[in-house]
Amino acid sequence: MVIGTDRSFGEFESMGGRNALILAICHGIFTCAISIDLTLTALTGWQLAPTPALATLPFALITVAGAVSTLFVAHLLRRIGRQLGFALGSFIGALGGLLSVWAVFHGDFWIFCLGTAGVGVYQAFAQYYRLAAADSVQSAYKSRAISIVLAGGVIAAIIGPMLAAWSKDFFDTALFAGAYLMVAVLGVISAVLLLALYRDNPPEQAKSLVSEALPARPTGVILRQPIFVASAANNIVGAVAMMFVMTAAPLAAVACGHSIDDGASIIQWHLVGMYAPSFVTGLLIARFGLSPVLYAGMALNLGCVAVAVSSVDLAAFHVALFLLGVGWNFMFVGGTTLLARSYRPSEQARTQGIAEFIRFATTAVATLIAGPFLSVFGWGILNIAILPMIILAAVMTIWWTVSERRLKLAAA
Repeated sequence: MVIGTDRSFGEFESMGGRNALILAICHGIFTCAISIDLTLTALTGWQLAPTPALATLPFALITVAGAVSTLFVAHLLRRIGRQLGFALGSFIGALGGLLSVWAVFHGDFWIFCLGTAGVGVYQAFAQYYRLAAADSVQSAYKSRAISIVLAGGVIAAIIGPMLAAWSKDFFDTALFAGAYLMVAVLGVISAVLLLALYRDNPPEQAKSLVSEALPARPTGVILRQPIFVASAANNIVGAVAMMFVMTAAPLAAVACGHSIDDGASIIQWHLVGMYAPSFVTGLLIARFGLSPVLYAGMALNLGCVAVAVSSVDLAAFHVALFLLGVGWNFMFVGGTTLLARSYRPSEQARTQGIAEFIRFATTAVATLIAGPFLSVFGWGILNIAILPMIILAAVMTIWWTVSERRLKLAAA
């Protein structure tokens, strides 16, 4: 979480860096909670589902609920403030965890789906942490603020799957119920921290930007900007590819003869790959620029595919999912930085809500079809299926890069 020189750290801290650090902690807590669901929900769904075809439905509902609620979340945060809104999201996540505990004890698949949907709503709120941090600082510091928030997931990436493996046997009569109780506890802790420490008041620099805001443009004008298209392509493709492969990975590993604990370990290293680069991603963007970091993320996704189709050994699962995580980080931080630069302050809630809705909706489809796709086509073909998406992201990023160069030449 290196910031840079003492002077730049002081500037960053005065412009919202403290809020970013609090959001990083809460993002870490959220990541702990969501990683438990990522590790066990597909397997729990397999045990509770009335038919194997529905096994990944509870997992998919995490994303579906996030997609449905994300537009409402954007406007709710603007209406009641981010402090109360983020705390509310955490409490909903805690409620989802409690419903999941009840469902596992009673073998109720549909209540379990409702519980995972609650965690999905929690995720919809938590996904705005990075945008809240970016909005509180000036343009030069946005990628740094985003990276700091995501870096909060590093420890959680290690602890979360360990908590899942440890707490799943907490109740002798209900496998996995203890893990979902842990989700509820983490949600409550996050809500308390937000209410106690987070502050809505933007720094003076952000206030001046808001007061000088230009009039809001029509939605179509915003969405047709090359910078918005490139941000959406990287955020969506990075998330869809990641969720599509990650959702199927524990099931594929077990089908290949590996244990449930091996599945937890695979997700653990995947989460490390997702969040550990955040310590340096902002600095890499500042040093080399956005485009090279985005292209590096795409290349790492290609590496994931190459490793996954070459072997089903446990080591191959670990390496492939780790590369997938790092690739997602580069594309997500870079894409979010582009998104934060694509709107005027008066367009913030509308643009963020639309962007997050599109991302959630597409990842919902990916998680929903991952299980059936795996059962029909297998692990290797599932990984190859993400290649066209990566190509699309590259094309959209090139379009933005070319448009930026033309604008600079015109200005010169």
